[in-house]
Amino acid sequence: MKLNDSVQILKSVGQARLALLHNIGIYTIESLLEYFPRDYLDRSQISKISEMSNGQMVTIRAYMIGFPQAFHRNGKNIIKISFSDGTGRVELSWFNQPYMKNNFNTETEYFISGRAGRMAGIATIEAPEIEELAKNVPRGTFLDEGEGLSAGRIVPVYPLTAGISQKILRGLIKQALDGTSDQVADFLPQSIIDANNLCTRAFAIKNIHYPESGQAYFIARRRLVFDELFLMQMALASIKGHLSFTEGRVFDDLDVSKMLESLPYNLTGDQTKVVEEICEDLKSGYATNRLIQGDVGSGKTAVAMIICFLAVRNGAQAALMAPTETLAIQHYHSFLEIFEPFGMQVELLVGSVKPKQKKGIKQRLASGEIDIVIGTHALIQDNVEFADLGLVITDEQHRFGVRQRGKLGAKGHQSHVLVMTATPIPRSLAMILYGDMNISVIKQMPLGRQKIDTFCVTSAYHARIFKFIREEVQKGHQAYIICPLVEDSEHESKRDVNSVVSFAEELKSGILADVPLKILHGRMKPEEKNAIMQSFSEGETKVLVSTTVIEVGINVPNATVILIENAEHFGLSQLHQLRGRVGRSDKKSYCVLVTDSKNEVTKKRMDAMVSTNDGFELSELDLQLRGPGEFFGTMQHGIPQMRLANLYKDMEVLAETRKAIDELFGVDSSKMFHVEHLPLKNKIEGILGNIEKISL
Repeated sequence: MKLNDSVQILKSVGQARLALLHNIGIYTIESLLEYFPRDYLDRSQISKISEMSNGQMVTIRAYMIGFPQAFHRNGKNIIKISFSDGTGRVELSWFNQPYMKNNFNTETEYFISGRAGRMAGIATIEAPEIEELAKNVPRGTFLDEGEGLSAGRIVPVYPLTAGISQKILRGLIKQALDGTSDQVADFLPQSIIDANNLCTRAFAIKNIHYPESGQAYFIARRRLVFDELFLMQMALASIKGHLSFTEGRVFDDLDVSKMLESLPYNLTGDQTKVVEEICEDLKSGYATNRLIQGDVGSGKTAVAMIICFLAVRNGAQAALMAPTETLAIQHYHSFLEIFEPFGMQVELLVGSVKPKQKKGIKQRLASGEIDIVIGTHALIQDNVEFADLGLVITDEQHRFGVRQRGKLGAKGHQSHVLVMTATPIPRSLAMILYGDMNISVIKQMPLGRQKIDTFCVTSAYHARIFKFIREEVQKGHQAYIICPLVEDSEHESKRDVNSVVSFAEELKSGILADVPLKILHGRMKPEEKNAIMQSFSEGETKVLVSTTVIEVGINVPNATVILIENAEHFGLSQLHQLRGRVGRSDKKSYCVLVTDSKNEVTKKRMDAMVSTNDGFELSELDLQLRGPGEFFGTMQHGIPQMRLANLYKDMEVLAETRKAIDELFGVDSSKMFHVEHLPLKNKIEGILGNIEKISL
């Protein structure tokens, strides 16, 4: 038996069972061994029947006495069989499993596990889990400790699929463990194993399934968690092509005093600190590769403007790429207002720009006449060239694929790269997703910003909510109303979910009939979306009914209310992003979450939204409640799956793996291809598959 053999090589795996194993991602012996337990049962203590307590989970060692009895009651087939261990009698029962009466004999002992009960003075166990001690072993024979798979030891509990029981899976894994005990090799370099006091992978695999002791389990788990987090970071770094530092142009002129004087506000302490961190990068001789993480409304754009100013002062061009035309246009107008007095040329390049105008912009970019360009994906087209691109900024970076961001950076020479996100990411996830980057965080809010009051109510409050929106509009303010769907027919399974089109029609013909109201969603053409957003920005439209297309970066300081319908359909981080569309001035602002869901997780998320405006705190809770999938879903790449690691609980191990990678490779990624690292290279290639090979 070899690790890369199909699981079909195992006893009792025919075509039907093979298909079931494939359903849970088990194809080879190795993938079976890496199908780790989700929990454990302590069946190491064998109870006596005479000592069983009502309601107690027990494991007994007993033999059949008498004959099985079959009953029919209330349409159910009931099998009852009595067992004894010499200290007493217990009656086992099964419902609608008539075959059980032929499964036992009086000559064999069995491990029996289940919840003890008592009926008419007789000890009972309903639907127990049973394991035969050993074939042809006389009753009363002494067995070595832990010889059973489902009792007499700490027993693994696996995630299952219909048709595969715990007993079957335990048996298959035991076969695989016995057949490959000498084949599970370490792919980590010995230096890392020694430095981090890790056990061998073979020991870890064996003891994660069947721990010899509690201590052995913890030692095994730590090694396997280390492996998962190490491989994940290495694979992501390989995908991104950032295993090494690169040389970057040096910016000598770092005087931003004139730029700061031109801003209509003072920087917060956090903004100042981030500017200083980036300036250190710009004069270091290495290319800046920095993530700027800032909560909604924290002032990341001001930092971007200052660094663009420095790029132009040092003779380079700067490009800022935004995920939507609406956001790009918004940035363009903001930059134009700041940079025109300095004589710096700012231009907008988006898909809706007319061909003739677009051609002229591209020519002026190539000749160096344009200093700063703001755009969307249009910036990464092959025919867009720069005279001397020295700074690349990606806004709301999670909306772009890794290769898209890299393609823009490749248009320059030794360019500095900044990526910005208003989606707070837990530190553990940031270390994985952006382990190759320096991370700067802006938490402080600009002076004058007020806390957004957040409420969670049921749809029974609709009349009061819309009355409140009317009052805000009468004060001269504006409001957003967010719905999960565009149209009612979008998802048959979501008939109780409000849509933009029908909800807006209902409001137009009812309670908001005299209020200027428009709808906005992603299916509209760019020109139409831009016109609607401009109308809202200029105050002509008072209420905007929209999907989450307004989630990213839209800035309308006059908007004071956001109503989010069916709030249970959004993640915490997304709800926080939506809430950030209001509270962007000194006007008191409100967020109203509407949900009729009784789900406990939904209740926890809504309570969190009401209790805090801290996006980083919310992102940590989101990670606990929903796992890392939402964040990793933005990567647009396959990444190693975490079966054991918990990014909330295993922060210490995560830090150890980050340190190990830095110490192993440092700035020299070529070390990856040394002979002693070949097993690691092969492992990572296996994970990445056809996504992207590590090329020699």
